[in-house]
Amino acid sequence: MKKIILLALTTAGWGAASKDWPEYAGSPCKNLVAEARNLPDSFAPGEKDSMKGVIVPGSGSNVLWGVRTSSLTYPSPTIVGGKIFTGGKEAGLGVLKCLDARDGRLLWQYAEPFHKFPNEIQKGVRYNFNIVTVNLGVCATATWSEGRVLFVNNRCEVVCLDAEGGAEPYVAPAPGVSPPKKGDGPPPATPSGVRGAKVLWKFDLWAQGVRPCDGCNGSPLVDGDFVYVVTSNGTDREPGVAFYDDRPTPAPDAPNLVVLDKQTGRLLATDDAAHIGPNILHGQWCTPSLGVVNGRKLVFYGGGDGRCYAFEALIAKPEQPAKLKTVWWADCIPPEYRVNTSNLNWAALYSLGDKRLKRSFNKKNESSFVGTSEIIGCPVFLDNRVYVAIGRDPEHGHGRGALWCLDATKTGDITQAGKIWCYQGLDRTLATPAIREGLLYIADVAGRVHCLEADSGKVVWIHETGSDAWSSTLLADGKLFFPTLKHLWVLAAGREKKVLAQINLGAPMYATPVAVDDTLFINSRNYLWAVRK
Repeated sequence: MKKIILLALTTAGWGAASKDWPEYAGSPCKNLVAEARNLPDSFAPGEKDSMKGVIVPGSGSNVLWGVRTSSLTYPSPTIVGGKIFTGGKEAGLGVLKCLDARDGRLLWQYAEPFHKFPNEIQKGVRYNFNIVTVNLGVCATATWSEGRVLFVNNRCEVVCLDAEGGAEPYVAPAPGVSPPKKGDGPPPATPSGVRGAKVLWKFDLWAQGVRPCDGCNGSPLVDGDFVYVVTSNGTDREPGVAFYDDRPTPAPDAPNLVVLDKQTGRLLATDDAAHIGPNILHGQWCTPSLGVVNGRKLVFYGGGDGRCYAFEALIAKPEQPAKLKTVWWADCIPPEYRVNTSNLNWAALYSLGDKRLKRSFNKKNESSFVGTSEIIGCPVFLDNRVYVAIGRDPEHGHGRGALWCLDATKTGDITQAGKIWCYQGLDRTLATPAIREGLLYIADVAGRVHCLEADSGKVVWIHETGSDAWSSTLLADGKLFFPTLKHLWVLAAGREKKVLAQINLGAPMYATPVAVDDTLFINSRNYLWAVRK
């Protein structure tokens, strides 16, 4: 009888009426709001069985199941039709796994070793891509569309898989140039019956002249048969130098955004923002968003130069690769953040905003530090407005950020003409905002959650967690779920600040949670929890 009851509980909510979460932030507008209901205010994560790679059944509370997914996880889970797609790193491989949402059972798995790239692409200058990316695995949140799963892998490729997996049993490839690290530990044995992936096509970004910085990231944005992907083209800024590193972009003419045919992987278009390349501050990892403005479909993109762009979306497949037309742009770096009193160029000043440099201008690592930043979080489109913030790699330390509200109906340079408000009371941020009922919520790398009035940018409240954060807040069921490197915080949404829970999952969290129906899904560094009352 207990087994029958458990089966009924675990299958409830996964029928035809279930809502899905097919991409990062759930929808093309990228507003981080889920239509989930009856989510618990808190839960006890339970005990880990490290040999089996599971959370011991019954050891927690409000936990449906928990499983080890990888040794390092940056992406958020993608959930469609009772299947979960989540990426990471495992035993020296970049992996993407498909799990059964009812019980966390592994259904099929994609895995590939890191591809070794040149150690030097600019004469006399070390190329750090091999050093960093080899330790990251798959960083991009996958996107599901019409039975296909699309993501950027750890080999600088856009990959399209069959969502049903392959027919053959999974066989792990050799780790290649990325052997398992000592701290990773051995992965659990792959259960019998697990299938490998079925690759439909790949698109090589490196072959397009792209030279990424740090990791290959950016969740694909799908609009019908059009797949928009940020290329991660960038400029290494060596943190080990004494003073600054102001090397130029190694591939200034490479595309920043590509559009691929979802069916074949053919290149359909690239952006026309040629001035981004020579002015990239560090990297480009912003996932684009989509919206319709005055009857015209626009793609919104945060550039590595600190500007937000709106491109005219494709409406038909061109025979030859075309150029996306820039409709407007806004410089999201406030002018006072660019003040130069040291007679250094802009690239050197950016480099010196990294706390790790021996002679960094940011040695105190304070949120008051003023300097330039790029855009990493998604621009959110809502009611003809775009909400977008600037930020940097959290390893660079704290510093002043800026959150902009822009009028998406304008054209040309809208830095002033399209500015509705700009909030400068937050730290650098990687976060994507969540907006509902006139309130906007956004987190920063210093671990603060800011609640603002969406119309005016006026502060309603700020919550300090005391721990750095690499992710965004999810708004669902009247609650904010916010992971930091130490705890998962649950706050009440609304004008009154109220902490509902502070939960220790035993590992840092880099990914934004996801909620579908009445279940919350949370990726820690190496475990995935399904949380339900």
